Amino acid sequence: MALIGSLLLVAGCGGNTASKDGGSDKAKVLKVATNADFAPFEFQGADGKEYQGFDMDLIRALGKEMGMQVKIDNISFDGLIPALQTGNIDVAISGMSINDDRKKKVAFSDPYYEAGLTIMVKADNNNIKSFKDLQGKKIAVQIGTTSATEAKKIPNAEVKELNSSADTFLELKAGNVDAVINDKPVNDYYKVKNSDDSVKRIGEKLTLENYGIAMNKDNTELVKNLNEALKKLKANGEYNKIYKKWFGTDAPAAT
Repeated sequence: MALIGSLLLVAGCGGNTASKDGGSDKAKVLKVATNADFAPFEFQGADGKEYQGFDMDLIRALGKEMGMQVKIDNISFDGLIPALQTGNIDVAISGMSINDDRKKKVAFSDPYYEAGLTIMVKADNNNIKSFKDLQGKKIAVQIGTTSATEAKKIPNAEVKELNSSADTFLELKAGNVDAVINDKPVNDYYKVKNSDDSVKRIGEKLTLENYGIAMNKDNTELVKNLNEALKKLKANGEYNKIYKKWFGTDAPAAT
């Protein structure tokens, strides 16, 4: 996912969520923000009280490793980097791709997940088999993401930018667009979670992207401590446990 635009705070359905695993009440608080509309990485739990997903489990585990109490806010995706720059939050974790433009604005952790962009079309669409077939087509993407950036590079494509990945699927099913472009795990999770045979995935990846945890450039100590915690979670098997919970397989050796 990408990060463009102004700060817009959006309260989650369940309000702020504090991790019970982050330490005692006297522990230092790690202020975390996410855009909780990016399953399986972050989304609102069925109980309406706690944010769930791979990123949410990971940041709670990292906070516990660092002896910090994790408090999570749900804000708009295009508000994450501005919130870091103004010091309103310490960390942003939201399936955020590491790229040169963002690295000018924030510091990133070591990569924690390798993703890439893929296409989803209606099941009876046999004309779109690769990204080159999207020329001149109507495409739905989530606003502010790398999906939107890459879609705009496709010649003569009509790109419809929507607030969430869920909205892109609704547009596709309604027949308002020919295809959607999302990160591969998002498309895969939608297909599996909904058992939806009316749509299909195109296997080819347009890009290979590494997700990172974003922090303020001036907070060098936090960057160092978080990277050390991430290494420990990978070494002790906790990272793999979380990965397997959400993706059904062991984490790749290089992740």
